[in-house]
Amino acid sequence: MTNSDISDQHGSYAGHTSAADRWPAVSFEDRMGTVEFRIAPDAHIVVDSDVCRSCTTRACVMACPANLFAPTADGGILFNYEECFECGTCYLVCNGEGAITWNYPEGGHGVVLRKS
Repeated sequence: MTNSDISDQHGSYAGHTSAADRWPAVSFEDRMGTVEFRIAPDAHIVVDSDVCRSCTTRACVMACPANLFAPTADGGILFNYEECFECGTCYLVCNGEGAITWNYPEGGHGVVLRKS
């Protein structure tokens, strides 16, 4: 009998339970309901709207999983750091040099995930 046979028959490998057995499926909305945001007095992400005005893609608006970026009528971008997941997606997709400055929140602040 091979290791894959054991896994197929028992749902585990060498006595270990699978992730699905240990952690039940939880929707994104339910998982985010277990998140606490400890808001720092200073933003950990700063968006330079002057740089954003020349952007043609607005990738941060589409990519942010928390929908925290909003285009303004004058071509700039508004950003609300208070409910940021700290995933860094905005920083990775931004093509404007210096448009987004991203740092980890100062100690004791930011998103706190709790197992529910």
